[in-house]
Amino acid sequence: MAPLPPSTAPRPAAIPASGPAPRGWWRRNQIAITPWLFLAPGILFFAIYVLIPVFQSFNVSLYDWDGLGEAEYVGLANYEEMYWDDAFYTSLRNNVIWLVLYLLAIPGGLAIALFLNQTVTGIRIYKSLFFFPFVISQVVVGLVFSWFYDPSFGLLNVMLGWFGAGPINVLGDERWVTYGIIAAGLWPQTAYCMILYLTGLNAVDPEQIEAGRLDNAKEFRMLWHIILPQLRPATFIAFVVTIIGALRSFDLISIMTAGGPFGESRVLSFYMFEVALSEYGFRMGYGAAIAVVLFLIMLVFITYFLWSMYREERGR
Repeated sequence: MAPLPPSTAPRPAAIPASGPAPRGWWRRNQIAITPWLFLAPGILFFAIYVLIPVFQSFNVSLYDWDGLGEAEYVGLANYEEMYWDDAFYTSLRNNVIWLVLYLLAIPGGLAIALFLNQTVTGIRIYKSLFFFPFVISQVVVGLVFSWFYDPSFGLLNVMLGWFGAGPINVLGDERWVTYGIIAAGLWPQTAYCMILYLTGLNAVDPEQIEAGRLDNAKEFRMLWHIILPQLRPATFIAFVVTIIGALRSFDLISIMTAGGPFGESRVLSFYMFEVALSEYGFRMGYGAAIAVVLFLIMLVFITYFLWSMYREERGR
């Protein structure tokens, strides 16, 4: 039988290539994309309810608008008016006082946390008492301190009477009103810082504590060189929330004084509310300009803290 010509000879079956089959795009990028899928809802809501309103506030601050009628573009006139506004500077001064004195909540919270971290009789009762201010509403705190400061029946003036001192109208005296409200705000804020430090103390490395004791580090030296460096994350969060709380400080002022007496207890957040939604004729543009200034002040602090955190993480 004659052989078939080469062109018509049967070819051997193709041998499949060795190795895994090529993966699709999703399988190649699954690890990198999955975290963003979890973050997507939070990022979306943050953009809708935070970022977009921030830019809208910048835009509204350039208009003279009552919130209902037609807006009139005035450029930087609202900021120029703010420059000559004595009430704005009073509010700004009070915000600075709030910022300085509100930071007392951080060492106060640390001191209480160090005490509650000890093994003493009745420690659970002490923890409950110190934790209580954190769980109650700011409105309740404002009402309690309003009664405490009352010149007629308040406990403060009752105690002053024991020492022969006359009654003091803390919330009615322009010299003392801001400090009285700050004292009320420090009560729950100190409890919040205490909780942060209690959480941080639970994460302190006991081996470092033991090593410090072997090196004869006691009391202040132990606290400063061993414990506080390990509490930096808690301290960072305490600084951020305390500064933001001092700049926001609206609810206590609204409940205790409504900005009085004579507007001496205003802060920027409350003054913004007054000019935009209260007795000043619904001046949305001017209120937005105050909000922009307050936002820029907060942005300076937040940027600084974020940069410090980034630099610390990078240095590790």
